[in-house]
Amino acid sequence: MEDHKHPKQIDIAGYDYPLPENRIAQFPLDQRDRSKLLICNKGEMSVDIFYNISLHLPAESLVIFNETRVIHARLLFHKESGSPVEIFCLEPLSPFRDHQQAFQQKQQAEWLCLVGNSKRWKGGKIGLSTGHKGESINLSAERLLKMEGGTSRILFSWTPPELTFSEVIEKAGNIPLPPYINRKPVSRDEVTYQTIYARHDGSVAAPTAGLHFSDEVMDTLKERNIDILKIILHVGAGTFRPVVSNDLAGHEMHAEQVYLPVESLEILKRSLHKPIIAVGTTTTRLLESLYWHGVKVIKGLSESAVMNVVQWDPYDLSGAENITREESLDAVISGCKKSGTTVLHGKTSLLIAPGYRFRYPDILVTNFHQPRSTLLLLIAAFIGEDWGKAYQYALDHDFRFLSYGDSCLFFRQK
Repeated sequence: MEDHKHPKQIDIAGYDYPLPENRIAQFPLDQRDRSKLLICNKGEMSVDIFYNISLHLPAESLVIFNETRVIHARLLFHKESGSPVEIFCLEPLSPFRDHQQAFQQKQQAEWLCLVGNSKRWKGGKIGLSTGHKGESINLSAERLLKMEGGTSRILFSWTPPELTFSEVIEKAGNIPLPPYINRKPVSRDEVTYQTIYARHDGSVAAPTAGLHFSDEVMDTLKERNIDILKIILHVGAGTFRPVVSNDLAGHEMHAEQVYLPVESLEILKRSLHKPIIAVGTTTTRLLESLYWHGVKVIKGLSESAVMNVVQWDPYDLSGAENITREESLDAVISGCKKSGTTVLHGKTSLLIAPGYRFRYPDILVTNFHQPRSTLLLLIAAFIGEDWGKAYQYALDHDFRFLSYGDSCLFFRQK
Protein backbone atom coordinates (compact mmCIF):
# COMPACT_ATOMS: atom_id res chain seq x y z
CA MET A 1 0.00 0.00 0.00
CA GLU A 2 1.68 3.20 -1.17
CA ASP A 3 0.88 6.73 0.07
CA HIS A 4 -2.68 5.97 1.13
CA LYS A 5 -4.43 5.28 4.38
CA HIS A 6 -5.20 1.67 5.25
CA PRO A 7 -8.40 0.61 3.42
CA LYS A 8 -9.96 -0.39 6.74
CA GLN A 9 -10.46 3.36 7.23
CA ILE A 10 -12.19 3.94 3.88
CA ASP A 11 -15.69 5.38 4.28
CA ILE A 12 -17.95 3.34 1.98
CA ALA A 13 -20.37 6.27 1.65
CA GLY A 14 -17.90 7.77 -0.82
CA TYR A 15 -18.57 4.85 -3.18
CA ASP A 16 -22.31 5.15 -3.46
CA TYR A 17 -24.35 6.40 -6.39
CA PRO A 18 -28.07 6.53 -7.26
CA LEU A 19 -29.14 3.50 -9.30
CA PRO A 20 -32.83 3.56 -10.30
CA GLU A 21 -34.39 0.10 -10.53
CA ASN A 22 -35.39 0.68 -14.14
CA ARG A 23 -31.71 0.98 -15.08
CA ILE A 24 -30.94 -2.57 -13.88
CA ALA A 25 -31.12 -4.87 -16.91
CA GLN A 26 -33.61 -7.68 -16.28
CA PHE A 27 -32.92 -9.50 -19.56
CA PRO A 28 -29.91 -9.67 -21.86
CA LEU A 29 -29.86 -8.26 -25.38
CA ASP A 30 -30.77 -10.63 -28.22
CA GLN A 31 -27.14 -10.54 -29.40
CA ARG A 32 -24.62 -10.64 -26.57
CA ASP A 33 -21.96 -8.64 -28.44
CA ARG A 34 -24.28 -5.70 -29.24
CA SER A 35 -24.20 -4.14 -25.80
CA LYS A 36 -22.97 -0.57 -25.50
CA LEU A 37 -19.29 -0.16 -24.59
CA LEU A 38 -18.22 2.78 -22.45
CA ILE A 39 -14.53 3.58 -22.93
CA CYS A 40 -12.71 5.56 -20.25
CA ASN A 41 -9.10 6.48 -21.01
CA LYS A 42 -7.33 9.22 -19.00
CA GLY A 43 -10.69 10.61 -17.94
CA GLU A 44 -12.01 10.91 -21.50
CA MET A 45 -15.28 9.10 -22.28
CA SER A 46 -16.34 7.61 -25.60
CA VAL A 47 -18.95 5.07 -26.68
CA ASP A 48 -19.00 2.16 -29.12
CA ILE A 49 -20.66 -1.24 -29.32
CA PHE A 50 -18.94 -4.22 -27.75
CA TYR A 51 -18.58 -5.98 -31.10
CA ASN A 52 -15.84 -3.44 -31.95
CA ILE A 53 -13.84 -3.89 -28.74
CA SER A 54 -10.75 -5.28 -30.49
CA LEU A 55 -10.36 -1.94 -32.31
CA HIS A 56 -9.76 -0.29 -28.94
CA LEU A 57 -7.22 -2.82 -27.66
CA PRO A 58 -3.47 -2.77 -28.33
CA ALA A 59 -2.42 -5.21 -31.05
CA GLU A 60 -0.31 -8.16 -29.86
CA SER A 61 -1.57 -7.82 -26.31
CA LEU A 62 -2.78 -10.59 -23.96
CA VAL A 63 -6.45 -10.98 -23.00
CA ILE A 64 -7.12 -13.11 -19.91
CA PHE A 65 -10.51 -14.78 -19.37
CA ASN A 66 -12.07 -16.61 -16.43
CA GLU A 67 -13.47 -19.87 -17.84
CA THR A 68 -15.49 -20.88 -14.80
CA ARG A 69 -19.01 -22.17 -15.46
CA VAL A 70 -22.13 -21.29 -13.46
CA ILE A 71 -23.75 -24.29 -11.77
CA HIS A 72 -27.47 -24.84 -11.11
CA ALA A 73 -26.93 -23.79 -7.52
CA ARG A 74 -30.59 -23.09 -6.58
CA LEU A 75 -32.49 -26.19 -5.44
CA LEU A 76 -36.18 -25.93 -4.51
CA PHE A 77 -37.26 -28.58 -2.02
CA HIS A 78 -40.64 -29.07 -0.34
CA LYS A 79 -41.45 -30.32 3.12
CA GLU A 80 -44.17 -32.96 3.52
CA SER A 81 -46.52 -30.10 4.42
CA GLY A 82 -45.82 -28.58 1.02
CA SER A 83 -43.85 -25.60 2.38
CA PRO A 84 -40.98 -24.68 0.04
CA VAL A 85 -37.38 -24.61 1.22
CA GLU A 86 -34.78 -23.22 -1.16
CA ILE A 87 -31.20 -24.40 -0.79
CA PHE A 88 -28.43 -22.41 -2.48
CA CYS A 89 -25.18 -24.36 -2.89
CA LEU A 90 -22.10 -22.27 -2.08
CA GLU A 91 -19.09 -24.58 -1.89
CA PRO A 92 -18.23 -28.25 -1.29
CA LEU A 93 -17.19 -29.45 2.18
CA SER A 94 -16.94 -33.24 2.25
CA PRO A 95 -15.57 -35.64 1.11
CA PHE A 96 -13.84 -33.09 -1.18
CA ARG A 97 -13.42 -29.32 -0.83
CA ASP A 98 -12.06 -29.23 -4.35
CA HIS A 99 -14.82 -28.33 -6.85
CA GLN A 100 -13.59 -30.58 -9.62
CA GLN A 101 -13.54 -33.63 -7.35
CA ALA A 102 -16.77 -32.68 -5.54
CA PHE A 103 -18.78 -32.54 -8.75
CA GLN A 104 -17.71 -36.08 -9.61
CA GLN A 105 -18.89 -37.41 -6.24
CA LYS A 106 -21.56 -40.13 -6.34
CA GLN A 107 -24.34 -41.13 -3.89
CA GLN A 108 -23.89 -38.25 -1.44
CA ALA A 109 -21.98 -35.03 -0.83
CA GLU A 110 -21.80 -32.37 1.86
CA TRP A 111 -21.96 -28.68 0.91
CA LEU A 112 -22.02 -25.29 2.56
CA CYS A 113 -25.35 -23.71 1.63
CA LEU A 114 -27.71 -20.84 2.22
CA VAL A 115 -31.22 -21.91 3.20
CA GLY A 116 -34.30 -19.89 2.31
CA ASN A 117 -37.38 -20.25 4.50
CA SER A 118 -34.97 -21.73 7.03
CA LYS A 119 -37.16 -21.31 10.13
CA ARG A 120 -39.79 -23.64 8.70
CA TRP A 121 -37.25 -26.45 8.35
CA LYS A 122 -36.98 -27.76 11.90
CA GLY A 123 -35.09 -30.93 10.98
CA GLY A 124 -35.23 -34.21 9.13
CA LYS A 125 -34.85 -34.84 5.43
CA ILE A 126 -36.57 -32.93 2.66
CA GLY A 127 -36.68 -34.02 -0.96
CA LEU A 128 -37.29 -33.19 -4.58
CA SER A 129 -37.74 -35.31 -7.71
CA THR A 130 -37.09 -34.65 -11.36
CA GLY A 131 -36.70 -36.66 -14.55
CA HIS A 132 -33.53 -37.66 -16.41
CA LYS A 133 -33.48 -39.77 -19.58
CA GLY A 134 -36.78 -41.37 -18.75
CA GLU A 135 -35.97 -42.18 -15.12
CA SER A 136 -36.58 -40.30 -11.91
CA ILE A 137 -33.87 -38.51 -9.94
CA ASN A 138 -34.63 -38.30 -6.23
CA LEU A 139 -32.56 -35.82 -4.25
CA SER A 140 -32.78 -35.44 -0.47
CA ALA A 141 -31.22 -32.87 1.83
CA GLU A 142 -30.46 -33.07 5.54
CA ARG A 143 -29.20 -30.14 7.59
CA LEU A 144 -26.24 -31.24 9.71
CA LEU A 145 -25.36 -27.89 11.30
CA LYS A 146 -26.32 -24.23 11.25
CA MET A 147 -23.22 -22.08 10.79
CA GLU A 148 -22.40 -18.43 11.48
CA GLY A 149 -23.40 -15.96 8.83
CA GLY A 150 -26.64 -17.74 8.00
CA THR A 151 -25.07 -20.72 6.24
CA SER A 152 -25.66 -24.42 6.91
CA ARG A 153 -23.86 -27.70 6.35
CA ILE A 154 -26.16 -29.75 4.12
CA LEU A 155 -25.80 -33.44 3.32
CA PHE A 156 -27.23 -34.34 -0.08
CA SER A 157 -28.10 -37.93 -1.04
CA TRP A 158 -29.56 -39.12 -4.33
CA THR A 159 -30.67 -41.94 -6.56
CA PRO A 160 -29.73 -43.29 -9.03
CA PRO A 161 -26.43 -43.52 -7.10
CA GLU A 162 -24.33 -43.81 -10.26
CA LEU A 163 -25.06 -40.19 -11.19
CA THR A 164 -22.47 -37.57 -10.25
CA PHE A 165 -23.42 -34.54 -8.17
CA SER A 166 -22.78 -32.42 -11.24
CA GLU A 167 -25.36 -34.41 -13.22
CA VAL A 168 -27.87 -34.28 -10.37
CA ILE A 169 -27.88 -30.53 -9.80
CA GLU A 170 -27.76 -29.84 -13.54
CA LYS A 171 -31.14 -31.58 -13.80
CA ALA A 172 -32.63 -30.78 -10.39
CA GLY A 173 -31.45 -27.19 -9.86
CA ASN A 174 -31.96 -23.77 -11.39
CA ILE A 175 -29.52 -21.22 -12.75
CA PRO A 176 -28.79 -18.73 -9.91
CA LEU A 177 -29.70 -15.33 -11.29
CA PRO A 178 -28.54 -12.40 -9.13
CA PRO A 179 -30.97 -11.10 -6.47
CA TYR A 180 -31.44 -7.79 -8.32
CA ILE A 181 -32.91 -9.60 -11.35
CA ASN A 182 -36.50 -9.67 -10.15
CA ARG A 183 -37.87 -12.59 -12.14
CA LYS A 184 -37.71 -16.36 -12.36
CA PRO A 185 -35.11 -17.94 -14.65
CA VAL A 186 -36.25 -18.76 -18.18
CA SER A 187 -34.79 -21.34 -20.55
CA ARG A 188 -32.82 -18.68 -22.39
CA ASP A 189 -30.82 -17.91 -19.23
CA GLU A 190 -29.18 -21.32 -19.54
CA VAL A 191 -27.24 -19.88 -22.47
CA THR A 192 -27.13 -16.14 -21.84
CA TYR A 193 -25.94 -16.40 -18.22
CA GLN A 194 -22.89 -18.43 -19.28
CA THR A 195 -19.87 -17.18 -21.17
CA ILE A 196 -19.28 -18.90 -24.52
CA TYR A 197 -15.96 -20.24 -23.17
CA ALA A 198 -17.24 -21.54 -19.79
CA ARG A 199 -15.72 -24.96 -19.12
CA HIS A 200 -15.21 -25.67 -15.41
CA ASP A 201 -18.21 -26.03 -13.06
CA GLY A 202 -18.06 -24.10 -9.83
CA SER A 203 -19.47 -20.57 -9.90
CA VAL A 204 -22.75 -19.45 -8.35
CA ALA A 205 -22.59 -16.18 -10.29
CA ALA A 206 -21.38 -15.50 -13.82
CA PRO A 207 -18.14 -13.62 -14.50
CA THR A 208 -20.36 -11.10 -16.25
CA ALA A 209 -17.77 -9.10 -18.19
CA GLY A 210 -17.29 -12.19 -20.32
CA LEU A 211 -20.97 -12.46 -21.24
CA HIS A 212 -20.47 -9.93 -24.06
CA PHE A 213 -17.93 -12.03 -25.96
CA SER A 214 -19.18 -13.92 -29.02
CA ASP A 215 -17.34 -16.24 -31.40
CA GLU A 216 -17.17 -13.36 -33.85
CA VAL A 217 -15.54 -11.07 -31.29
CA MET A 218 -13.03 -13.78 -30.43
CA ASP A 219 -12.16 -13.98 -34.12
CA THR A 220 -11.49 -10.23 -34.23
CA LEU A 221 -9.00 -10.65 -31.36
CA LYS A 222 -7.08 -13.25 -33.35
CA GLU A 223 -7.06 -10.96 -36.39
CA ARG A 224 -5.18 -8.36 -34.34
CA ASN A 225 -2.70 -10.97 -33.05
CA ILE A 226 -4.12 -10.65 -29.57
CA ASP A 227 -3.31 -13.73 -27.50
CA ILE A 228 -5.78 -15.40 -25.16
CA LEU A 229 -5.12 -17.00 -21.77
CA LYS A 230 -7.82 -18.72 -19.69
CA ILE A 231 -7.70 -19.10 -15.93
CA ILE A 232 -10.22 -20.25 -13.29
CA LEU A 233 -11.72 -18.48 -10.29
CA HIS A 234 -15.08 -19.83 -9.12
CA VAL A 235 -17.28 -16.84 -8.32
CA GLY A 236 -19.02 -16.98 -4.93
CA ALA A 237 -22.35 -15.55 -3.79
CA GLY A 238 -20.46 -12.99 -1.71
CA THR A 239 -19.80 -11.07 -4.91
CA PHE A 240 -23.33 -9.61 -4.54
CA ARG A 241 -22.90 -8.64 -0.88
CA PRO A 242 -22.71 -4.86 -0.43
CA VAL A 243 -20.58 -3.30 2.28
CA VAL A 244 -23.08 -2.60 5.05
CA SER A 245 -20.62 -1.25 7.63
CA ASN A 246 -19.60 2.41 7.58
CA ASP A 247 -15.99 1.54 6.81
CA LEU A 248 -14.19 -1.44 5.31
CA ALA A 249 -12.88 -2.63 8.66
CA GLY A 250 -16.30 -4.19 9.29
CA HIS A 251 -16.51 -6.01 5.96
CA GLU A 252 -15.40 -9.63 5.60
CA MET A 253 -14.50 -10.65 2.05
CA HIS A 254 -15.72 -13.99 0.75
CA ALA A 255 -13.10 -16.59 -0.22
CA GLU A 256 -13.23 -17.98 -3.76
CA GLN A 257 -11.60 -21.11 -5.15
CA VAL A 258 -8.85 -20.80 -7.78
CA TYR A 259 -7.14 -23.21 -10.21
CA LEU A 260 -4.07 -22.21 -12.23
CA PRO A 261 -2.22 -24.82 -14.29
CA VAL A 262 1.53 -24.28 -14.13
CA GLU A 263 1.45 -24.30 -17.94
CA SER A 264 -0.79 -21.19 -17.81
CA LEU A 265 1.60 -19.51 -15.39
CA GLU A 266 4.46 -20.12 -17.83
CA ILE A 267 2.42 -18.58 -20.67
CA LEU A 268 1.77 -15.57 -18.45
CA LYS A 269 5.47 -15.28 -17.66
CA ARG A 270 6.38 -15.28 -21.36
CA SER A 271 3.75 -12.55 -21.97
CA LEU A 272 4.75 -10.03 -19.31
CA HIS A 273 6.20 -7.70 -21.94
CA LYS A 274 2.74 -7.32 -23.53
CA PRO A 275 -0.17 -5.11 -22.48
CA ILE A 276 -2.40 -7.26 -20.27
CA ILE A 277 -6.19 -7.01 -20.54
CA ALA A 278 -8.23 -8.60 -17.75
CA VAL A 279 -11.79 -9.61 -18.61
CA GLY A 280 -13.68 -8.96 -15.40
CA THR A 281 -13.05 -8.18 -11.78
CA THR A 282 -12.74 -11.90 -11.02
CA THR A 283 -9.84 -12.23 -13.46
CA THR A 284 -8.26 -9.11 -12.00
CA ARG A 285 -8.53 -10.40 -8.44
CA LEU A 286 -7.00 -13.73 -9.42
CA LEU A 287 -4.07 -12.11 -11.22
CA GLU A 288 -3.37 -9.81 -8.31
CA SER A 289 -3.79 -12.69 -5.85
CA LEU A 290 -1.16 -14.56 -7.84
CA TYR A 291 1.30 -11.75 -7.14
CA TRP A 292 0.57 -11.78 -3.40
CA HIS A 293 0.75 -15.56 -3.29
CA GLY A 294 4.24 -15.33 -4.79
CA VAL A 295 5.21 -12.74 -2.19
CA LYS A 296 4.07 -15.08 0.58
CA VAL A 297 6.01 -17.97 -1.00
CA ILE A 298 9.17 -15.83 -1.10
CA LYS A 299 8.64 -14.83 2.54
CA GLY A 300 8.08 -18.45 3.57
CA LEU A 301 4.46 -17.82 4.55
CA SER A 302 2.77 -20.13 1.99
CA GLU A 303 3.34 -23.38 0.13
CA SER A 304 4.05 -22.84 -3.57
CA ALA A 305 1.21 -25.03 -4.82
CA VAL A 306 -1.52 -23.87 -2.40
CA MET A 307 -2.78 -20.30 -2.60
CA ASN A 308 -4.24 -18.71 0.51
CA VAL A 309 -4.44 -14.96 0.01
CA VAL A 310 -6.53 -13.05 2.56
CA GLN A 311 -8.16 -9.69 2.18
CA TRP A 312 -5.64 -7.51 4.01
CA ASP A 313 -2.44 -9.14 2.68
CA PRO A 314 -1.50 -6.27 0.31
CA TYR A 315 -1.82 -3.76 3.11
CA ASP A 316 -0.22 -5.71 5.95
CA LEU A 317 2.71 -7.57 4.34
CA SER A 318 5.89 -5.52 4.67
CA GLY A 319 8.64 -5.37 2.05
CA ALA A 320 6.46 -6.36 -0.91
CA GLU A 321 7.22 -3.13 -2.78
CA ASN A 322 10.70 -4.54 -3.51
CA ILE A 323 9.37 -7.77 -5.05
CA THR A 324 8.60 -7.60 -8.77
CA ARG A 325 5.81 -9.53 -10.43
CA GLU A 326 8.49 -11.51 -12.32
CA GLU A 327 10.14 -12.57 -9.05
CA SER A 328 6.78 -13.44 -7.53
CA LEU A 329 5.74 -15.51 -10.54
CA ASP A 330 9.11 -17.27 -10.74
CA ALA A 331 8.83 -18.27 -7.09
CA VAL A 332 5.41 -19.86 -7.67
CA ILE A 333 6.36 -21.67 -10.88
CA SER A 334 9.66 -23.04 -9.58
CA GLY A 335 8.07 -24.06 -6.28
CA CYS A 336 5.24 -25.93 -8.02
CA LYS A 337 7.71 -27.73 -10.27
CA LYS A 338 9.91 -28.75 -7.36
CA SER A 339 6.91 -30.23 -5.59
CA GLY A 340 5.78 -32.05 -8.74
CA THR A 341 2.51 -30.10 -8.86
CA THR A 342 0.94 -29.27 -12.22
CA VAL A 343 -1.86 -27.03 -10.87
CA LEU A 344 -1.76 -24.18 -8.38
CA HIS A 345 -4.99 -24.30 -6.39
CA GLY A 346 -6.41 -22.76 -3.27
CA LYS A 347 -8.44 -19.70 -2.40
CA THR A 348 -8.35 -15.94 -2.28
CA SER A 349 -10.35 -13.31 -0.44
CA LEU A 350 -8.24 -10.41 -1.70
CA LEU A 351 -9.78 -6.96 -1.27
CA ILE A 352 -8.70 -4.35 -3.81
CA ALA A 353 -9.52 -0.81 -2.69
CA PRO A 354 -8.43 2.70 -3.64
CA GLY A 355 -4.71 3.12 -3.01
CA TYR A 356 -3.90 -0.39 -4.22
CA ARG A 357 -1.04 -0.68 -6.77
CA PHE A 358 -1.84 -3.14 -9.57
CA ARG A 359 0.87 -5.50 -10.78
CA TYR A 360 -0.83 -7.15 -13.76
CA PRO A 361 -3.72 -5.64 -15.75
CA ASP A 362 -3.23 -2.50 -17.83
CA ILE A 363 -6.78 -2.57 -19.20
CA LEU A 364 -9.99 -3.89 -17.66
CA VAL A 365 -13.15 -5.11 -19.42
CA THR A 366 -16.01 -5.02 -16.94
CA ASN A 367 -19.70 -4.38 -16.35
CA PHE A 368 -21.24 -1.72 -14.15
CA HIS A 369 -21.33 -2.69 -10.48
CA GLN A 370 -23.63 -2.14 -7.54
CA PRO A 371 -23.31 0.91 -5.28
CA ARG A 372 -21.30 0.36 -2.08
CA SER A 373 -19.80 -2.89 -3.38
CA THR A 374 -16.24 -4.20 -3.20
CA LEU A 375 -16.35 -4.56 -7.00
CA LEU A 376 -16.94 -0.82 -7.30
CA LEU A 377 -14.00 -0.24 -4.95
CA LEU A 378 -11.83 -2.25 -7.34
CA ILE A 379 -12.93 -0.03 -10.23
CA ALA A 380 -12.14 3.07 -8.16
CA ALA A 381 -8.70 1.65 -7.44
CA PHE A 382 -8.15 1.00 -11.15
CA ILE A 383 -9.20 4.34 -12.67
CA GLY A 384 -9.19 6.61 -9.63
CA GLU A 385 -11.83 9.29 -9.21
CA ASP A 386 -12.79 8.89 -12.88
CA TRP A 387 -15.08 6.05 -11.73
CA GLY A 388 -17.64 8.65 -10.63
CA LYS A 389 -17.40 10.48 -13.94
CA ALA A 390 -17.79 7.21 -15.89
CA TYR A 391 -20.81 6.05 -13.92
CA GLN A 392 -22.49 9.44 -14.17
CA TYR A 393 -21.86 9.44 -17.92
CA ALA A 394 -23.49 5.99 -18.15
CA LEU A 395 -26.51 7.14 -16.14
CA ASP A 396 -26.87 10.22 -18.34
CA HIS A 397 -26.61 8.24 -21.59
CA ASP A 398 -29.05 5.38 -20.97
CA PHE A 399 -26.59 2.59 -20.29
CA ARG A 400 -27.97 -0.65 -18.83
CA PHE A 401 -26.51 -1.69 -15.48
CA LEU A 402 -25.30 -4.82 -13.66
CA SER A 403 -25.05 -8.45 -14.81
CA TYR A 404 -27.15 -8.32 -17.99
CA GLY A 405 -26.24 -4.70 -18.64
CA ASP A 406 -23.75 -2.87 -20.84
CA SER A 407 -19.97 -3.02 -20.70
CA CYS A 408 -16.96 -0.85 -19.92
CA LEU A 409 -13.38 -0.67 -21.16
CA PHE A 410 -11.21 1.01 -18.54
CA PHE A 411 -7.57 1.97 -19.04
CA ARG A 412 -5.65 1.91 -15.78
CA GLN A 413 -4.74 5.21 -14.22
CA LYS A 414 -0.92 5.28 -14.07
